Amino acid sequence: MNKKDIIFAIICGVSVAWIMTDLLGKIGLIFFIIFPALSVLGLWTTECLGKKYPFIKQSGRFFLVGSFADVIDIKIFQFLFFIAPFSLFFKAISFLVATFVKYWQNKYWAFEKNDKDGIKKEAFQFFAITLIGLGINVVSFYYFGKINVGLPEHIWQELCIIFSALVAALWNFLGYKFVVFKK
Repeated sequence: MNKKDIIFAIICGVSVAWIMTDLLGKIGLIFFIIFPALSVLGLWTTECLGKKYPFIKQSGRFFLVGSFADVIDIKIFQFLFFIAPFSLFFKAISFLVATFVKYWQNKYWAFEKNDKDGIKKEAFQFFAITLIGLGINVVSFYYFGKINVGLPEHIWQELCIIFSALVAALWNFLGYKFVVFKK
C-alpha cells in the first residue's frame, strides 16, 4: 500500500462520512473519524489478503471506488432534485456521471489494467455492462422508493440511492472483473 492508496482511502472515508452527517445530523460527525480509519484499515486488510487471492484486493478497491462514486451519485442527484422535483431522469444522470468516475478508478486502480490495447472494445464492454447496471440501479431505486418506512423523504431518498447502488454494484463487479478488465 502506498501513499496514494492511503490518501484515496481517507478521501473515500471522509466522503461517506459527509453522507452520514446528511442522514444523522451532528451525531454523524463522529463518522469523520471512524470512516477514514475504517477505509484505510479495510484497504490494508484486503491488500494483505490480496497477496494470496488477488480477487480480494480487487474487491476491496472496487468497494472504495464504488463508495466514492456513490457519494458523487448522491450529491449530483441532490443538486438536480433541488432544481426540480423528483425525476428518474435525474437519477439516471447522477448514475452516469458517477459511472464515468468509476471507469477510470476501476480501470487504473482497482483492476490495474494500464494497457491501452483494445481500449475501444474495453470501453464498449464497460458501458454495455454499466448500462445494464443503470437499468438495475434505476429499477431498484424505483421499487425501494415505493416502500414507505416512515423516514423523512430526504433520508429515505439517500438510503434508496445506496440500496440501489449496492444491487447494481454486484452486477458491475462481476462484469468488470470477468469481462471488461480480465487479464
